[in-house]
Amino acid sequence: MAEQGQARTRMVAPVIPRPAAAAAALTPKEIFGILRRHIPLMVFMTIVGFIVGGTAWYLLLRYAPKYTAETYLEVLPPVEKDPTTIVAALVGQDIQYGHRLEIASLIKQQLTLQKLLDLDTIQATKWFKQFGKAKHRSIPKAYKKLKKRLGVYALREAGFVKISMTCGDRDEAAHIVNTLVDSFFSSYGITKQQEVVNELIQLEGRGDWVQKELEDAEKGLADARVKHTGFEQSMHLLSTAQVKLQNLEVQQNELSLEMGQLEAVIGTLKELTIGPIKDQVENLIETDPTVALLTQQVALQNAALTGLLARLGEKHTDVRRTRQLLGETREELRKRRAVIAEQVRRANLENANDHYFALQQRSEQLEKLRQAAAAEKRDYDLARAEYERRASRRDKRREMLNIIKEQIDKLRIVRDDPTTPKVRKVAPAPPPLRVSSPMWHFYFPGGTTLGFLFGVGLAFLIELLNDLVRTPRDVSRYLHIPLLGVIPHAAEDREVQGIDLCRVVRQAPYSVISESYRRLRTNLKLSGSAESLKALLISSGMAGDGKTTVAANLATTLVAENKRVLLIDANFWRPSLHTTFPKTAAEGEPNEQSAFGLSEVLVGRCGRDEAVRPSGIEGLDIIDSGQLPSNPAELLGGVQMQQLVKQQRESYDYVVIDGPPVLLVSASKMLARVVDGTVLVFNAGATRRGAAQRTIRELREVNTTIVGCVLFAVQAMKGGYFREQFRSYRKYQKLQLAHSV
Repeated sequence: MAEQGQARTRMVAPVIPRPAAAAAALTPKEIFGILRRHIPLMVFMTIVGFIVGGTAWYLLLRYAPKYTAETYLEVLPPVEKDPTTIVAALVGQDIQYGHRLEIASLIKQQLTLQKLLDLDTIQATKWFKQFGKAKHRSIPKAYKKLKKRLGVYALREAGFVKISMTCGDRDEAAHIVNTLVDSFFSSYGITKQQEVVNELIQLEGRGDWVQKELEDAEKGLADARVKHTGFEQSMHLLSTAQVKLQNLEVQQNELSLEMGQLEAVIGTLKELTIGPIKDQVENLIETDPTVALLTQQVALQNAALTGLLARLGEKHTDVRRTRQLLGETREELRKRRAVIAEQVRRANLENANDHYFALQQRSEQLEKLRQAAAAEKRDYDLARAEYERRASRRDKRREMLNIIKEQIDKLRIVRDDPTTPKVRKVAPAPPPLRVSSPMWHFYFPGGTTLGFLFGVGLAFLIELLNDLVRTPRDVSRYLHIPLLGVIPHAAEDREVQGIDLCRVVRQAPYSVISESYRRLRTNLKLSGSAESLKALLISSGMAGDGKTTVAANLATTLVAENKRVLLIDANFWRPSLHTTFPKTAAEGEPNEQSAFGLSEVLVGRCGRDEAVRPSGIEGLDIIDSGQLPSNPAELLGGVQMQQLVKQQRESYDYVVIDGPPVLLVSASKMLARVVDGTVLVFNAGATRRGAAQRTIRELREVNTTIVGCVLFAVQAMKGGYFREQFRSYRKYQKLQLAHSV
């Protein structure tokens, strides 16, 4: 019987499908809900950010103001103007902007800034003295600060480079900028002039080298003329040799084609020497006189044989003699024909071979002639190539020398041009008239924005660090079991104030919480057949999660449908049903535990029916826990418990067992194997995700049926679904009560 009960328990499966794992990402609605719930925090942090930003602006303006002095350098187009022309060359905007970027990078390079810091006028400023008196320490610090505070920007639309410096003194800011511009302009101009001079020196040296190369080329060309006397006549001979070579190659190709055809004929003749006699050979055989004579004799003998056969018969001596003579003549004719055929075929093959040999000799002669013509043409080609190479070299050197002379003339003009550095000073930087930092329109909005963003981040951090199972979405996302019901927190329902939560369905039937229990009853009935879920275990992961409250109210809602329900208190460690449903005055003193309970039934101290007592609610009976036994786990998982559940399933429509917590004692897993299904209760304000997941895993490891779970003490959150649901239910309930009155 115990095995049948366990088999029945394992076969029970809820109809409600297991929900798929939800995506870990937050939906827009959830994000909006989080923001709504933490509006006070975000407002507070925004105000704090506004105050902090304003305070920082005031303190910096009073004690550490910053001034920025700026000036401009005009940058001319980077392409060198041709001094020999009047119209200037057009330069693209991107090329000019790239040149300005190059100038800006040169101004801010380490060498330029170090030269600036080495100047005595800069080292005498208060800005430089703040880094200390020792130069080996102050210069690196000043360089680091200068690189940070010095701004050099190439303007894209205008042909200028903007140079600015920010420090605490307005006069020193202008002085540093002007000194930097003067120092850079002087060093950059000298550098550009020196570059032009160096390029001019290189061009002059290259011109001398090209002049020497030109003289060598002229001498080599003169030598080629002497070596190849009558070069025009050599060109004519070259043309004749080329035509001769082409004719020989054509003849050689035709001869090769004829030899190929003759090779095919020879192959055919070789096949004829060993194959059957062809018609052409047959015609030659018939013209032979001996063959003709023998053929005539065969015909005469054949005619004579025919006459003798007609007159004398087959066995006559003359007939046999004539027939023998006819056979000998025929054999002689056959041999003669074979000899003539062999002679003809071999003669044809020998003639073809002789012709092929003659062609081969002709091919060898043509090859020798072709090689001689090719050698002659090659000599003429080398002579022409040598002459043309030397002439081309002479022309290139002459052209290069002209170009170099022209470039030297231009560079000499550029060297003497005052605009050669391509940089021009505009005006010295004046001392700034107002502070550049701090600016109130940056600190106030910036502080406010940072405060708001910090508040938003803090709100999401609070939400994400909360690992309680608080909402149905948490159940779907992390637990992956059916959610049978959601029981609101008592603070959400004004109608249950002052009422024991275990009696809320009976004492406040029109409350939101009572309706939630009725919805739990409906979902539970729809999750399985009437016979598959008659014995239910109500349990939780930890103590205090609300499983007893759910068990008592669920039993009350089942009784409301005219069902007979038995409620069993199987929590030997912390029994509570004897206080939730005390004995009536006729049976004994209130709040006094019954004499017999579940423990007495399991140890055999009393019968099963003796432990059952009325609860005071029609249709609902109670079995208290009884005295605490020494081996509760063994009793709850034993045969007596299985028989008790089986017997009461036959007597009652539903058997609801209030069991111990799964994670605290092992008896709950033993108890879950003797019932049709287990309903887990998770407290929205106390149950953590890890505990809930361990609870489910503990039960599944012993192959028990988890019907679903109940989310208990759920608080409505701003931006959540339940707050709107509670409000709508109260309005709907008021209309129903008004119509019922």
